[in-house]
Amino acid sequence: MSILKEFREFAMRGNVIDLAVGVVIGAAFGKIVSSLVGDVMMPLLGKAAGSVSFDQLGTSLGVGPDGSEIILRWGALLQTLFDFTIIAMALFLAIKAINRLNRPEPAPAAVAAPPPRSEVLLEEIRDLLKQR
Repeated sequence: MSILKEFREFAMRGNVIDLAVGVVIGAAFGKIVSSLVGDVMMPLLGKAAGSVSFDQLGTSLGVGPDGSEIILRWGALLQTLFDFTIIAMALFLAIKAINRLNRPEPAPAAVAAPPPRSEVLLEEIRDLLKQR
């Protein structure tokens, strides 16, 4: 089997295509959430905290060998953690909803089949022997 044919069979499997679609949608979803956090939520939080821009928050570590200031930007990390938390919560809720939709309905309780005739006869014999 040629490598090209083998690769084509691999790439055309449903799981690979589903994964590719999921990655593309996930990347777009990540951009939407990043925009929501960076452009809407963080400015609101910054305004509530006294007109602070979180992505500009940092601590100076001194001056580098080239004369530029070295800054530890912990505000950008805070914003990224906030992004991650929102994305994780949204994915959790989406997967929970999908699992709820995919949950199989409980099977109706099966009516117990009557015991075989031989078993009924044996029970009757047992009961007659007990009476003696």
